[in-house]
Amino acid sequence: MIERYARPAMKKIWSDDNKYDNWLKVELAVCEAWTEEGIIPESDMIKLRGATYDIALLDEIFNRTRHDMTAFLQSITANLGDEGRWLHLGLTTHDVLDTAQAMQLVQSADILIDDLDSLTSAVAKQAIEHKHTLTMGRTHGVHAEPTTFGLKLSIWWDELRRHKNRLIDAKENISYGKISGAVGTHATVPPHVEERVCSLFGLKAAPTSNQVLQRDRHAQFVTTLALVGSSLEKFATEIRGLQRTEVREVEEPFGEGQTGSSAMPHKKNPELSERVCGLARLIRGHSVTAMENVALWHERDISHSSAERLILPDSCMALDYILDLFTGVMSGLRVHPDRMMKNVELTNGLVFSQRVLLALIESGLRRERAYEIIQNCAMESWDNGSDFRKLIFDENDVMESLDKSVRDSIFDYNYYTKHVDETFARLGIEG
Repeated sequence: MIERYARPAMKKIWSDDNKYDNWLKVELAVCEAWTEEGIIPESDMIKLRGATYDIALLDEIFNRTRHDMTAFLQSITANLGDEGRWLHLGLTTHDVLDTAQAMQLVQSADILIDDLDSLTSAVAKQAIEHKHTLTMGRTHGVHAEPTTFGLKLSIWWDELRRHKNRLIDAKENISYGKISGAVGTHATVPPHVEERVCSLFGLKAAPTSNQVLQRDRHAQFVTTLALVGSSLEKFATEIRGLQRTEVREVEEPFGEGQTGSSAMPHKKNPELSERVCGLARLIRGHSVTAMENVALWHERDISHSSAERLILPDSCMALDYILDLFTGVMSGLRVHPDRMMKNVELTNGLVFSQRVLLALIESGLRRERAYEIIQNCAMESWDNGSDFRKLIFDENDVMESLDKSVRDSIFDYNYYTKHVDETFARLGIEG
């Protein structure tokens, strides 16, 4: 991930320094276990505890060996004596790599869960504030019936809550290490050593493994990130749609001195939401690669390795970035209730067509006749800009079917918001 889209804490998790630090922790934890087993003398273990790797030497050796684990180990043993022979005892590369990488994924999940909490709070705050702010509901991009802006956001809140549960589950399934040897038989390292090492890092030992942790775990993790990103794109697309000049019901934050166009000084573009959409697409692409990585030859091949060097850090960094970015959008969102109401009234009462239909049916008029009357009035209103409310009351069947009390209440917008509080109570959004 390029610097522009990487936040410091997540970037640190996926840095080479942190990766090699984790590798060293795993190697030394295994040595400690071998010491407890009586294999490594305590005198040698004392020296091993001070072992360090040398990045410059590692890079130099890698250029020759083209194997990063070999280069890593040689960069350590170059500064050790005979005790260096105990490093990597009974291990294969992915014992170290997969276990260390699980640590990175768990750390990343913790950050992403916190990010989700922050966004959820920002969305809930706006939802509560605009619980009863009337706005136009649209289907197929066309005016349907009124809703409230708070109800629109309550759907986002509920979706984010589901994503948190998904991410917690994905974190649980990625919190596994493996120290089981070349093809997972434990022939060179017993299961209790694996369990001891994994527990030191808050991981569980994979119940069974071959040379790698099975990549369905990683696929679940990345597809979960992609699903979160897909929802963020949905939310951001809504902001983009509502910020269009012809609609202008909401606007992203726009800072003093910010510019929207190099050519047109008047422009205030939804570029933050557009950026969210773009990076969400990137993560979805990575989810496909993660699923392709599940199918490896026999006990393992290396086709997944090169891809994971890109998709795991980039997916984590991209989602961390857009979660934070969209939290800023929602926290600073400018909402225009007057414009929302103006748009509700744009079609001269057409939004009440179903309300009139139901009232006529309840009064005893046949549904087909009621629908015909209302559709004729609606089409005239569409074509001529006439007020639907006036047209409908010019119809004899309507006047004969609806008593005055119904006619007086039928065009009341409160009809559409009468259950908003119940919905919020069901969701547990207080306010």
